[in-house]
Amino acid sequence: MLLTRARSFLPLLLGLLWMGSAMAIEEPKYKVLFNDGSMEVRRYEPLLMAEVLVEGDMDEASTKGFRLIADYIFGNNENPDNTVSAKIAMTAPVTVVPESSKISMTAPVTVAPQSVQPDVGSTSTWRVHFVMPSQYSLSTIPKPKNKAVSLREVPEKYFVVLKYSGFNTASKVQRLSDEALVWTRTKGLKTLGLPQLARYDPPWTLPMFRRNEIMVEISAP
Repeated sequence: MLLTRARSFLPLLLGLLWMGSAMAIEEPKYKVLFNDGSMEVRRYEPLLMAEVLVEGDMDEASTKGFRLIADYIFGNNENPDNTVSAKIAMTAPVTVVPESSKISMTAPVTVAPQSVQPDVGSTSTWRVHFVMPSQYSLSTIPKPKNKAVSLREVPEKYFVVLKYSGFNTASKVQRLSDEALVWTRTKGLKTLGLPQLARYDPPWTLPMFRRNEIMVEISAP
């Protein structure tokens, strides 16, 4: 099963790895406000993201969303002057968030399930997003030709982040999401939305070297 998932990502990630070989992969800018072992409270700077809404379980949604956004950054786009397409540098992480069919796409990752309860195993609709390179603004970044891909400016935000390594399964992500939510509440912090899963590495990365994060948006502490 894990090898099958890895093979499904391999061609795209090899291309993305080649794309980014000339420069370091950019990551969102943030400041750590509080550290407690594997838990952190972070303040993220404003950013620009490309996102899609996809159906399936966590792995299916991650693959579908990845392909759609990779297609966009590889050149299925057009510059604001409607002339030529451009390649956009890859960033990290890829985020998935659960999504409820009752939640409008206009209301805002990294992949996250969107459901009334954060039940990763039963979620069937997900929002997958990549953060765009900081050199771009909404007015200067190439526009997606595929209407499934949307661009959105995100203001400064605060997150509780649980850092861990290894493979991701629905049950593991659910357990760690619950752990992050409990920690957040015990600290008296107000949650905003559902936990998000952020992954930083290609599928061939050895488990002990993988960087994963569960991110829970909170009100300003």
